[in-house]
Amino acid sequence: MARLPLLDDSDHPDLVPLAARIREARGGRLLNLYRVLMHSPTVAEAWLDFFTAIRQKCDLSARARELAILQVALLNGAQYEFDQHVPFARTAGVTDAQLQALENWEASTLFAPEDRAVLAYTTAMTRTIRVPDEVFAAVRAHFPPAQVVELTATIGGYNLVSRFLEALRVDHE
Repeated sequence: MARLPLLDDSDHPDLVPLAARIREARGGRLLNLYRVLMHSPTVAEAWLDFFTAIRQKCDLSARARELAILQVALLNGAQYEFDQHVPFARTAGVTDAQLQALENWEASTLFAPEDRAVLAYTTAMTRTIRVPDEVFAAVRAHFPPAQVVELTATIGGYNLVSRFLEALRVDHE
């Protein structure tokens, strides 16, 4: 059970415009994540803007983005985050076999070199924060500078998401 009440805009008329923006950006849904975030409309609006940019306005491939997000969720034990992104990962071409192999991706032969670079970079950023030169070099070999920035922001941002979800124990819908 979430540590804070899940807000519904039907009970809070002042939140109706914000909830409408969230629904529009998120396919008509008001996820529990946003129902908690709406306790601070300022944070909820900035969150929506940032993650809309990450997910919908960047040039980084959907596959790289979703592999990074799933890896962050796995490393941080954020099941809600993982479950929310499995459908996006599938749409981006991540197979069910690859989803099953993510926990042991280093030993798997199912991931292309670009995928492996993304997963290693995500692991380093999430686990040790400082990325070894050889891990960065592998990412840089596959992505131009703008996409390196986008990948780095995605990993950092979704570490925020998982920490927020887990600290406040936000439940699945």
